[in-house]
Amino acid sequence: MTLVVFIVSLLGAMAIGVPVAFSLMFCGVMLMWYMGMFNTQIIAQNMIAGADTFTLLAIPFFILAGELMNAGGLSRRIIDFAIACVGHIRGGLGIVAIMAAVIMASISGSAAADTAALAAILIPMMAKAGYNVPRSAGLIAAGGVIAPVIPPSMAFIVFGVAANVSITQLFMAGIVPGLIMGIALIATWLLVVRKDKIQPLPRTPIKERLGATGRALWALGMPVIILGGIKAGVVTPTEAAVVAAAYALFVGMVIYRELKPSELPRVILQAAKTTAVIMFLVCAALVSAWLITAANIPAEITGFISPLIDRPTLLMIVIMAVVLVVGTALDLTPTILILTPVLMPIVKQAGIDPVYFGVLFIMNTCIGLLTPPVGVVLNVVSGVGRVPLGKVTVGVAPFLVAQILVLFLLVLFPDIVIVPARWLN
Repeated sequence: MTLVVFIVSLLGAMAIGVPVAFSLMFCGVMLMWYMGMFNTQIIAQNMIAGADTFTLLAIPFFILAGELMNAGGLSRRIIDFAIACVGHIRGGLGIVAIMAAVIMASISGSAAADTAALAAILIPMMAKAGYNVPRSAGLIAAGGVIAPVIPPSMAFIVFGVAANVSITQLFMAGIVPGLIMGIALIATWLLVVRKDKIQPLPRTPIKERLGATGRALWALGMPVIILGGIKAGVVTPTEAAVVAAAYALFVGMVIYRELKPSELPRVILQAAKTTAVIMFLVCAALVSAWLITAANIPAEITGFISPLIDRPTLLMIVIMAVVLVVGTALDLTPTILILTPVLMPIVKQAGIDPVYFGVLFIMNTCIGLLTPPVGVVLNVVSGVGRVPLGKVTVGVAPFLVAQILVLFLLVLFPDIVIVPARWLN
């Protein structure tokens, strides 16, 4: 019965338009009331304990690094570098979009910010070159969701805190799956544009290509510093976030000189607003997570799926299918915070590697950013690129299928994730 109270109170609150954070708190209150242990101190203590975590300091600094990167000209130079390398290939601007998305993912880890930067620059260029605009917008949206999979990733930080899993191991384990997602998108793009009448960009002369590489070198050095520092043990993920923000600030103001001191208050304020939303969600979710454990809800769910406990692959397929459905209605962070405390005990009981599960779970929640009716990234591309949302939804379809196929490929062949992760760690 506690499971019914949990589901009905949570979904009921969200159905009438209550914000997700307050829905999570309401869900916790209903569980306390049902179990006869209502106490407002439980809410206050768990919310404070949720915010009082050193690891979560990485979130505001990675968000700030992403904002500084876009304002300081790092994003544009990465795109210029990609155009110089592959823009002349047939369908090359699509390859540029994914190439730039992967590089930017290794800097900011924000799907919405990366997608907005790519859409603003590339959609007008692709329209001028004769590309199908809705399909181009769909590709950029699909490329944008790679950001939370390739480190540094705020999604991995939130999951790591909620599941008590090593964030460094999650970072290293996300590299190969993120690259596979990018390769799958490029292959799908080249398949769907093979009959389109498009005008490739002229081949960039070697001198200009070297110049574009030189201009982008400072931006390209950022992921090397972040991941290299974490891998070498010089910095923790939290410290790496501070380094990333300081590096983006230095490059934007001193090297590229596109970030003016007068713009800093706006950039910092935007980062603070985004951080506040995420942190309040985390705090509210930890209230319900504590009560989920107290109510023994994972044990109730385990009772329903007990025949699958001894068949981890089939269990993973069922879990991934459920998360896909949930992702159509919830944004990335709420999905992580709501499902992690419910699923992790089941995953551990089935003997599934928590890091491997975490990577696939985050991939799945990222795919949810492309699925209507919520589809946050779809809305970003539609707004920035001025393409109707319905057309973007149609354009993203082949790339959404490709991402889902990659997800279930990794479910069936877990060594693709586990073996490189062990080597990188």
